[in-house]
Amino acid sequence: MTTLFTPLTLRALTIDNRLWVPPMCQYSVTAGDGRATDWHLVHYGAFAQGGFGLITVEATAVTPQGRISAFDLGLWDDDQIAPLRRITDFVHTQGRAIGIQLAHAGRKASTQPWLPGYTDGPLLPDEGGWTTVAPSALAFESLPAPHALTTAEIADVVQAFADAARRALAAGFDVVELHAAHGYLLHEFLSPLSNQRTDQYGGSFDNRVRLVVEVVEAVRTVWPRDLPLVVRLSGTDWIDGGWDEVQSTALAALLKGHGVDLISVSSGGAVVAPIKAVPGYQVPLAAAIRAGGLPVAAVGLILTPEQAADVLDSGAADAVLLGRAALRDPHFPQRAAHVLGIPAPAGLYAAPHIRGVFR
Repeated sequence: MTTLFTPLTLRALTIDNRLWVPPMCQYSVTAGDGRATDWHLVHYGAFAQGGFGLITVEATAVTPQGRISAFDLGLWDDDQIAPLRRITDFVHTQGRAIGIQLAHAGRKASTQPWLPGYTDGPLLPDEGGWTTVAPSALAFESLPAPHALTTAEIADVVQAFADAARRALAAGFDVVELHAAHGYLLHEFLSPLSNQRTDQYGGSFDNRVRLVVEVVEAVRTVWPRDLPLVVRLSGTDWIDGGWDEVQSTALAALLKGHGVDLISVSSGGAVVAPIKAVPGYQVPLAAAIRAGGLPVAAVGLILTPEQAADVLDSGAADAVLLGRAALRDPHFPQRAAHVLGIPAPAGLYAAPHIRGVFR
């Protein structure tokens, strides 16, 4: 009997299965105001109808300057709460849990949306682009060089995360995830490849993780003690001298004492690196970081029910995150139960969909 359909309890939240949807940017805020649209309601609602235990809303910027593109979601303003509340309310009617990933894109902000018809590269000033920020004035590839944050500006970033978490609570989310992966701002502070500061936020491991710890502590002051807090990490930069799984494991152990409940383990993004993206390529990272003492969720080309079950049953992770597989099949959990020969757990199907039960 696979553990895919066993509940996982984090603090006071019980998530009814281990098949979860990770944050995936939709670049669908065409008005540029950070407000969720009907696209987001239908997109996330479909996963709830399909039986995923936890659905995490895409990277949501804590400041306007923290958006990857002008088409990103945001939670820097109270006016952005109500459109998200529509989504959480619907997901809860389906008996599912929903989280939101709070993010700041750092030096990888102000870019064109990753959509057909748009070119790669920066959003130029005459197109509404803005100055990016980072720990150091080092450009990412061909993007413009960022402004190196002052210590006062770093404090503003910490406060922006806390303010966004307060709004996430008002919007009805069950989980907050902090994005410290993929070469965005928090990861930029972690990695020696992007952080060349010589003050208390650079140099040693303790200094480079300081911002992540400060953000966690600030968010925990407004995020209820009975609700889970997740941090997404890039387990490695895939480059010698960069952030790696040893440091990730040490950070996970540190965050356990600051109120973090689970680590979502991805990889890469700080710099362009040679990554062999084969099915399950990041699962070993999740297994290693799990040794830090916190539950972990594994992601990265987990494509079939059998593969997902093996990740959990081998003890490599406590949950699996399905990105591409979920986009292709929003009803993946229902199909997985059928393929694995497991009777569909109660509530796996929305009542109006009962006629579509796999047999």
